[in-house]
Amino acid sequence: MKGAEVADKKAGAAFQPSLSWRACVASIAAVTTFALDYVTKVFVRNTLMVTGESVSVAPGILSFRFVANEGAAFSLGEGMGLVFVAFAALVVVAILQYLSHARQVSKLETLGLGLVAGGALGNAIDRLVLGYVVDFIATDFIDFPVFNVADIGICVGVFFAFAGFMFLSPAAKVDATAELNARDEAAAVRREKRRAAHGSRVHDASVGNDGASACSEGADGPVEGGDA
Repeated sequence: MKGAEVADKKAGAAFQPSLSWRACVASIAAVTTFALDYVTKVFVRNTLMVTGESVSVAPGILSFRFVANEGAAFSLGEGMGLVFVAFAALVVVAILQYLSHARQVSKLETLGLGLVAGGALGNAIDRLVLGYVVDFIATDFIDFPVFNVADIGICVGVFFAFAGFMFLSPAAKVDATAELNARDEAAAVRREKRRAAHGSRVHDASVGNDGASACSEGADGPVEGGDA
């Protein structure tokens, strides 16, 4: 029994980490993503942005070149910078609310949400300070929008959060059949209670009518006897 209890406690720690653990891991992930994004963008602004050059990192595969992105991730939605700043703020607030109130959150899910928050903040700061987002990572082997470290953090974070929720968190492992059966059983119990209550009322009413009839007959008896 002690072994089973220890195993249950370990499972609970894996799937229901404490608020302090969630805050620590999510903060580290967010700060690390934000810091790497900030440092790389400062480097790009001081080098590639000034020279306008394109630096080949892996010939035919990957290169670095400066792009001023006025849209969202991967240069999508240009001209809507302030809208995306507001959206990023909402995302960060939603992540904080979720991690502080959800009962069952996997550790991978917590890590992923921290990465998403860090990436969202990194791009939001760029839009507020510069009016655009600094993108510089270009894929040469495929026609794909130029992106940055914040975009990588967001994409990897979303993947981790989704995988952590779908495959590791008990919150997503609800047995739908068992849930429906439980609801059916509860409904059947309620129906039986209503039937029993209805039957009891009918029985009480019947007993009351019989008693009233008996009293009426008893009241009529002496009158008839007097007339005789």
